[in-house]
Amino acid sequence: MPDETPVLDTLADLTAASLAHNSLPLRELMLVRLAALIAVDAPPASYLANAGAAMDSGVTAEDVQGIMIGVAPVVGTPRVVLAGGNILRALGFAIDVADAETAAGAGQ
Repeated sequence: MPDETPVLDTLADLTAASLAHNSLPLRELMLVRLAALIAVDAPPASYLANAGAAMDSGVTAEDVQGIMIGVAPVVGTPRVVLAGGNILRALGFAIDVADAETAAGAGQ
C-alpha cells in the first residue's frame, strides 16, 4: 500500500534530519525557525506545525514578540504584521481543534 501522506511524511523526515544535524539547542532552533517563517511570509499552517515544538522548548509569547521586533528592520513592517495575523489564525485553529477533542471526549 503506498504512503497515504507522502507530503507530510517528507516534511517530517526533513524536520528529523534538521534536528539530527543541528548543533543549536532546541529552544534556539525554534527561535530561528520562527524568524524564518516570518521572513518567508509563512501561512498559518506552518506556524501551527512548529507551535508544539516551540512551546515544548520553552518559547514564550514574549519571545515571539521579541522575534517580530528583531526581524522587523530586516523584513519590513508588512511581513511582521502579516506574521502576527497568521500566528493568531494558527492559534485559533489550535484552539478549535482542542475544543473539538474536548467535546469528543465528553461525548464518550
